[in-house]
Amino acid sequence: MIPQANPELLKDLVRMAMPFGKYKGRLLCDLPMHYLEWFANAGFPSGKLGMLLSTIYEIKLNGLEQLLEPIRRSVRGS
Repeated sequence: MIPQANPELLKDLVRMAMPFGKYKGRLLCDLPMHYLEWFANAGFPSGKLGMLLSTIYEIKLNGLEQLLEPIRRSVRGS
């Protein structure tokens, strides 16, 4: 379940890069679904990273990526 829409968390999805693994350096919002599915099955990391990964997983699972587009534009513009 997606946590209550916290604008700062959603901004983190379009600003924060994956800190480790095969996709190290890629923005969390750009991680491929198969990678997020692997985490969903194996277990998300603890802490904020795990919460962000599970949030982007739920967003993508439900086809809601377009909700991040205005946030991407505003982050790029700042």
